[in-house]
Amino acid sequence: MASRADQLATNLNLSKFGQATELKKRLWFTIGVLIVFRMLSFIPLPGIDPTALGLLANQTRGGVLDFFNTFSGGSLERMSIIALGVMPYITASIVVQLATTLSPKLAAIKKEGETGRKRLNQYTRFGTVGLTAIQGYFIAVGLESFGAQQGVAAVVDPGVLFRVTAVISLIGGTMFLMWLGEQITSRGVGNGVSLIIMAGIVAQLPVTLVNLFEGGRTGTMSPFLILAIIVVALGLIAFICFMERAQRRVLIQYPKRQTARGTMQADRSHLPLKINTSGVIPPIFASSLLLMPLTISQFAGQRTAGESAWGDFIIGLNQYLQHGTPLYMLLYGAGIVFFSFFYTAIVFNPEETADNLKRYGGFIPGIRPGNATADYLDYVLTRITVIGAAYLTFICLVPEYLVSAAGIPFYLGGTSLLIVVNVTMDTVTQIQSHLLAHQYGDLIKKAKLKGGRAR
Repeated sequence: MASRADQLATNLNLSKFGQATELKKRLWFTIGVLIVFRMLSFIPLPGIDPTALGLLANQTRGGVLDFFNTFSGGSLERMSIIALGVMPYITASIVVQLATTLSPKLAAIKKEGETGRKRLNQYTRFGTVGLTAIQGYFIAVGLESFGAQQGVAAVVDPGVLFRVTAVISLIGGTMFLMWLGEQITSRGVGNGVSLIIMAGIVAQLPVTLVNLFEGGRTGTMSPFLILAIIVVALGLIAFICFMERAQRRVLIQYPKRQTARGTMQADRSHLPLKINTSGVIPPIFASSLLLMPLTISQFAGQRTAGESAWGDFIIGLNQYLQHGTPLYMLLYGAGIVFFSFFYTAIVFNPEETADNLKRYGGFIPGIRPGNATADYLDYVLTRITVIGAAYLTFICLVPEYLVSAAGIPFYLGGTSLLIVVNVTMDTVTQIQSHLLAHQYGDLIKKAKLKGGRAR
């Protein structure tokens, strides 16, 4: 039988949405911030020649940087002030989270509650500035050397001033983008960083669809291939929705309690464990870790190509790390699997859950409370995480390989679909939560009014 909360959720409609003024303010704020993000993606770095920049984009097209260009909404291709997007912030957060598991000092800071969280966030911001400065410097140096190789100056006035200006602009753009994401999380709807990444991917979809159908019109792509791509994309969306809602429900039983009628009744509930506990975090984390060294090697290789054996080695390494190559797929898949287990271990603590169940008298039938319950939950969580990691790896790698083999634009890849569908589902869930809270608030107000009239 459905609970009252489920019944209220099924009765949500557009009329309730129109009455939720707080939710509408949050939605308008989120939309406004995403519009600002799209406007920033068209502001280029100072001192850049757009014509030569187009040659650079054509040269790196089909490479891994073209794949990461989708996460920034085309900002990397246009070399805007937010060309690096939020990837340095994500990389810094990965480093800080890894450090908290390895350093006892940082682990103690994490246990301090809100104060510790603020300190760790401050460390993450410092790390973001450092990573952005490193990547920004190599981007500036690579842009300068590109013109010498192609005979077209990508930078109008190369030199120290351009490098300093580019690094400062990229740091300012990334930090401002990080601040926008935090504002969406606190004052808008959904996770700000995830929404910014999704907005960048969605912004590229219209161009991708136009190119896809244009290929069918000109004959470069078979109509059956286009139809197969659409069917596969719809099938992947349905499969992602199914797997994201899949759960392993662990039965929890509570001792018998006396009811108002004097009867003894045992309460039962379920502990839902999602098959994909980590959500969309593993692909984003793995992508951000690949982005930093590949950005450095891509532009450093352009600068040192032909000058030394080291430069030729970097060029060869970039070729092996092209999108769809075995080395790229191996590193990307290994990153997804690692972060699936790592992030699941962060968000779910079996020992803490077992202690909470023991404190409130709950137990799993056939399992002793305490350490045995924690071991059982860890066993179950490990098994379903294996399934979740395999699902994420399949969704992200197999379609990406097929896309690269068929020469289809990357925006229709599995990673992009996973991020868009997952973030959309999370955002819709938060909207439903706000509507449900608003409906509960109306019921409480009506109950108070009836109580006042009865008096």
